[in-house]
Amino acid sequence: KEAMTEPATKKPREDAAPDGEKDVIMVTGGSGLVGQAIRMYVESNKKDNEEWIYLSSKDGDLRVRSDTDAIFAKYKPTHVIHLAAKVGGLFANLAQKVEFYRENTLINDNIMENCRINKVKKLVSFLSTCIFPDKTSYPIDETMLHDGPPHPSNEGYAYAKRLIDTLNRAYAEEYGCNFTSIIPTNIYGPHDNFSIQNGHVIPGLIHKCYLAKKNNTPFTIWGSGTPLRQFIYSLDLAELTVWVMREYHSPDPITLSVDEAAEVPIKTVALAVAKAMDFQGEVIFDTEKADGQFKKTACNKKLRSYLPDYKFTSIDDGIQKSVDWFVANYETCRK
Repeated sequence: KEAMTEPATKKPREDAAPDGEKDVIMVTGGSGLVGQAIRMYVESNKKDNEEWIYLSSKDGDLRVRSDTDAIFAKYKPTHVIHLAAKVGGLFANLAQKVEFYRENTLINDNIMENCRINKVKKLVSFLSTCIFPDKTSYPIDETMLHDGPPHPSNEGYAYAKRLIDTLNRAYAEEYGCNFTSIIPTNIYGPHDNFSIQNGHVIPGLIHKCYLAKKNNTPFTIWGSGTPLRQFIYSLDLAELTVWVMREYHSPDPITLSVDEAAEVPIKTVALAVAKAMDFQGEVIFDTEKADGQFKKTACNKKLRSYLPDYKFTSIDDGIQKSVDWFVANYETCRK
């Protein structure tokens, strides 16, 4: 992979630590898929003046203001990458709209207020493509986030997440805070949740294929395999997230996604998983099962205006790395 090119319009990094002082970068939700990827990336790309802290639920409950205050008092971060959230699948979102709204709103409010009070130089929060309007045109871009209601199934989660964008601009206007947000597309990689029932597409397929190979049974994929998706390898997302923290200074969100041309059918992904797993058995697409939305294309023009030459990990390489990690960590990984 090529090193990052400098952004096209780079302003001096006002939030960098003066000589001799350390930047303390605190990552909430540091034990999850993206947090672990950031840790892996930073370990080989660390700057001398940066100290990185990765929070997990053991450090305190971010829904509770006093816990959050104590965490900020303990670590005194100068920068925060905010990944922590209450997340869940379709059925959890449908059944607990109140909890998904309230808990995420409490977490986000506690983090944002602490960043303001403690004069944190930069806050980067994560949004999601699933919070976009349900009825929209494609490709979606950052300007369309508030153009209509989200899908009713996850409106509690979606409105809580949308408010991060609203508040990033409000904090900038009222207090001069340097808060921004990232919108990633479908993330996959090491340290994912490989649950077949509750995991996302790629980790679920990896686990299914592993079991099919082990049990000498067919590898069955739900649906026809025709829907298209953009997948971003977690280490690429980690690298771009660190770039956003260091170099992207605007309250407006930025979509971190592979190019539209890199959108792939689920069938291609399933066959890449089978190849990476060296699965020689039968591959079946169960067309009795629903396909879900045909496409959810996201536009990455804003990202490309800063990093026109960034090379993403190919889907084949990313899946091979993910499969190798899963096989090596089968006993201990989330599944």
